[in-house]
Amino acid sequence: MSDFERIQIALRERADLNARLSLIPYEGTVEIKEVKAQKYLYVRKRIGSRVSSKYVGVYSDDLYQLLLRSTREARDLRKQIRKLDTELAKMGYQEADFPERVIRNLDFARIHMKTNIYDQAVLEGVATSFPQTEEILENGLVSGMTATDIQKILNLKHAWEFILDPDVIQAKSDYYILCHIARLVNEGLFADGGRLRGVPVRIGGSSYVPPIPIESAVKEHLDEILQADSDEIDKAIELCLYTMKTQVFLDGNKRAAVIYANHYLIAHGQGMLVIPELDVPDFKKLLVSFYEGEAPAVIAAFLKNKCWRTF
Repeated sequence: MSDFERIQIALRERADLNARLSLIPYEGTVEIKEVKAQKYLYVRKRIGSRVSSKYVGVYSDDLYQLLLRSTREARDLRKQIRKLDTELAKMGYQEADFPERVIRNLDFARIHMKTNIYDQAVLEGVATSFPQTEEILENGLVSGMTATDIQKILNLKHAWEFILDPDVIQAKSDYYILCHIARLVNEGLFADGGRLRGVPVRIGGSSYVPPIPIESAVKEHLDEILQADSDEIDKAIELCLYTMKTQVFLDGNKRAAVIYANHYLIAHGQGMLVIPELDVPDFKKLLVSFYEGEAPAVIAAFLKNKCWRTF
């Protein structure tokens, strides 16, 4: 294996660790404060020269142990990240300078991440409101929702954090990036969620039965799209639609396809592609028609006119 390949593997692993670290809602030293015989839990954290204390909740043994586990997990993740930083330095890796427009696009995507995740959750049929989605993203839990729906939202955050990592955004939007995104959106829901589908599947609401994908054919088709002489937005839409219709994975294809298309768009400073909540019903109808043989130009025009967010 060449140094270049080892660097790419290490960068993807570091981005994954950073994304997992971002999912930990409370990180720092756990404190118990007592006021009028009632105990309360806080987390103290140092940022630069400042020390802040964040209130968590009324003391309970379960919450206290959860905070201790979160602190240990965060510490372990940071240790692994430091180790990868050392390995990358030994291999001669240096951070790249980004074009100004890509930097602005990364900021644009981060600002709108919560909205993007909410819209994607709606597309997947997750029964959530925007305030509930915010609560899950900030604190990792919310009452009144199933564990599966909460996991899907956390996985979406994990995948978005992954593609917005400066190292990952430099990588080619190839088959391996797509598979890693699929693994992240399926984490905790399906084993080997990023592995190529090897069994037949059916799509609800459609008579279309996608053939079992062949890895070499998928790689070749993705490369053809990436190398085509067309605008970035058109390539991103084609990457998205191809992944959805091919049903590359056992589950999570729409989630993976949208985030994969955004990896390509953001890397080229061309905005984002997200199906807004109000347009989800129309998109689903067009998607079924596309599955069943309608020309891709119809749904592609919809995505370009309704779902492409620029800045």
